Amino acid sequence: MVAPRKAPLQAKERSPLLGDLPLALTLDRDEQRPLHTQLADALRGAALSGALPAGLLLPGSRTLAAELGVTRGVVADAYAELVADGTLEATVGRGTRVAAGAAQVRNTGGGAPGWFVAPQVAPVDDPMRPGGIHFRAGVATTVTLNTRAWRQAWAAAARAEVAGDYGDPAGEPELRAALAAFVARSRGLSADPARVLVTAGSLQGLNLILHLLPPASAVLFEATGYRAARQAIVDAGHVLVPLEQDGDGPVITPETPPARLAYVTPSHGFPLGGRMSVPRRLALLEWAAKHDALIVEDDYDGEFRYGAPPLPTLASLDPQGNKQSNRVLYLGTLSKVLTPGLRTGFLIGPPALMPTLIRARTLLDSGHPLPVQHALLHLLKTGEVDRHIRRTRRWHAGVRTVLTRLLQPLAPRATLGGIEAGLHVCLFLSPPLDAQDVAAELARRGVYVSTLDTYTFTGAVPNALLLGYGGLTMHGAEAGAREIARVVEEKLGDHMDCG
Repeated sequence: MVAPRKAPLQAKERSPLLGDLPLALTLDRDEQRPLHTQLADALRGAALSGALPAGLLLPGSRTLAAELGVTRGVVADAYAELVADGTLEATVGRGTRVAAGAAQVRNTGGGAPGWFVAPQVAPVDDPMRPGGIHFRAGVATTVTLNTRAWRQAWAAAARAEVAGDYGDPAGEPELRAALAAFVARSRGLSADPARVLVTAGSLQGLNLILHLLPPASAVLFEATGYRAARQAIVDAGHVLVPLEQDGDGPVITPETPPARLAYVTPSHGFPLGGRMSVPRRLALLEWAAKHDALIVEDDYDGEFRYGAPPLPTLASLDPQGNKQSNRVLYLGTLSKVLTPGLRTGFLIGPPALMPTLIRARTLLDSGHPLPVQHALLHLLKTGEVDRHIRRTRRWHAGVRTVLTRLLQPLAPRATLGGIEAGLHVCLFLSPPLDAQDVAAELARRGVYVSTLDTYTFTGAVPNALLLGYGGLTMHGAEAGAREIARVVEEKLGDHMDCG
């Protein structure tokens, strides 16, 4: 009887050595992480990056331990951890291998999905470079801040009971009542606290309002206006319709086209500085009633007026309470009153719209930080906000006086606009002066101003310099204004020489 032939034995795959691996493994005994964690992290990273390909056989635990100069338990613990998380797979008779699918999929699009289209850079100013004189709009001074009262407000916030929930998404009721009282005495606008919504600044308030509109709504917007607000409207998918402007603010006529919303800055036009006249305000209210539209009144620096009588807010022009008054959504902010660092503003809206606005705030971030609300409430209840506004108004009036004294003599070649209110002015230039040319020369001399190119989305760009003085001292404003006057006169002299 012939014995059956045995199948030939397959050659056993040789267990690799450390030198066979396509990476260098080193362990540091002085590091705080345990040795087995260091080894696991190194092998996991190599597998995820693809340096250790799927199916690669790793050295046996005894072999690798000997080559690394550690106990076998260090390697066994590292392998066990990687098997548990799926990086490695261990099979009896086949050893320990890199698991299939352990390597991350490489994204050739730089980390973004293929369908993603990066938007343009947000239309805001870059951080201020150190040194020089910066006529930066949107900056508030903190020199007039009563530091003792400021610390007391935050101490009061620290003493408040620590809540275990998010609080009211519309803002704490006591703060809403205090803000309603503040607007009533500072701007003559009477509002029920139930119509007040605490926001993280006026820009967030606008974004909440945009949730009210149907998709692709038409929005009237000042042709030269607030860049960030304009971009927020566009990013929300709506369509801008330009509002022409003159010395009395946005021009409203019977031919003004219909839209769902109009965004205006009537108290101190941004950036041109004009104040919207009362007839224009009434015409805008009539336009809104005619076209079933809403109006956003951004009153970003209405607390600062110098000699000029305050004009009534759009939201307060209808004391009888007819349907026109329910068209206006009023945006206020404490950024210019106190500091932009607080990131706090408020929205006053028609009662019928408040539930939708509060819903949008709830889904966005569930409401404003409670410690900030408690500190602001303390400042409002103690009267410190009102005292601070009076101090700051005097401070800014002094800076404004310096600018007026040094720049008004440049007329008619360079004329100041918007000087009656707010924290910025425009210096309108007449030919042959060119705003871009003047701004570039000023920057070479360490004085930084803006032009209106990025603020204008349609039509001719006003030939003007935007001079924000909210963050300047009288000394800084004087030095900067003298340099501006010097450059303007030099440019005019150069032109005369060429002629």
